[in-house]
Amino acid sequence: MPQPPARSPDLTDLRSLVAAADSGTLGRAALRLHISQPALSKRLQALEQTVGVQLMERSQRGVTLTPAGRRLYEQARPLLAQMELLDLLVADLRSAVSPVRLAASHSASEAFVTDALPTAGEDDPLAVELVIANSHVVRNHVADGRADLGVAPARPGATPHPGVRRQALVDDEIVCAVPHSHPWAQRRRIRQAEFVRTPMVVRDPTSNARWTVDAVLRRHGLELAPPAAQVSTPHAAQREAIARGAPVLLSRYVIDHRFFAEIEVDGLSFPRRYELVLPPTGEPPAAVRALITRLEDAVAKMQAQDRT
Repeated sequence: MPQPPARSPDLTDLRSLVAAADSGTLGRAALRLHISQPALSKRLQALEQTVGVQLMERSQRGVTLTPAGRRLYEQARPLLAQMELLDLLVADLRSAVSPVRLAASHSASEAFVTDALPTAGEDDPLAVELVIANSHVVRNHVADGRADLGVAPARPGATPHPGVRRQALVDDEIVCAVPHSHPWAQRRRIRQAEFVRTPMVVRDPTSNARWTVDAVLRRHGLELAPPAAQVSTPHAAQREAIARGAPVLLSRYVIDHRFFAEIEVDGLSFPRRYELVLPPTGEPPAAVRALITRLEDAVAKMQAQDRT
């Protein structure tokens, strides 16, 4: 008679079994779980040792459950679904007394994030703790669990961060803008050659705005002139451009059109989009969902103002 296992199967190992069975291959299952394939194999071996029987048949075509593996899978799947609901409940209970930790890029913060935050005297009890950083740091904060939610622009064509999920929020574009006193303000359109030979106020090299512009120019075999100034935030960039009477390259949603005119460049555009950055698995707790709704409302308001 088979001996009972010395201990109950680990939930992480059960998730590995279910993911492998659903995916059909260890490679796809590892991607789904955001771990390496050797780490997944180690988990499955540990589960088989705990249970004391072989649970999976492995072949060049992938993996299939043994009869024993099928029985364990059928019990594990609803158990894991219940655990996900329990995790969500615990997160909701915790969020009722803890602020939502939001990480946002500089441009997203200036464009719409701060407008989405609760203000003193509101009936909404939502509490938010905001960290402002560049896009790479925002994604790392969410991946490392230091933030519950992130907002950052996406780098077109860049390799997605493996430790987060992304959800499109709003399309954006890096534009060239000049103070109203600048000669380009009357023309509103310039040639590529004039654009690339003119020193401009730009964001620092680690910023998404700078990366987006440089990536488009490389595809066209072009390069910006040495900058008139490099600054760390959109607000500082606009202040520097006004002081120098120089063009500036920034998100269209942070440009203050009371002081700047947008300029079109023949044959060039610098599109990107803002995204919500979420942990790789699980449903967001209620407080995070409430903040997402506020962010979406702030974006809709920003777009409406942009059209007027």
